[in-house]
Amino acid sequence: MHRKPHLPEKICPVCLRPFAWRRKWARNWQEVRYCSERCRHQKGAST
Repeated sequence: MHRKPHLPEKICPVCLRPFAWRRKWARNWQEVRYCSERCRHQKGAST
């Protein structure tokens, strides 16, 4: 996989992994909090 170091990153509060900016998030990058749908649905579940 080709890494693109110039893309902004955030840390997912559920899995604590970093995730990078994606084109589909271009309009609402400020509101994106989770790296995936799976993490978004697990936000209320305890680990």
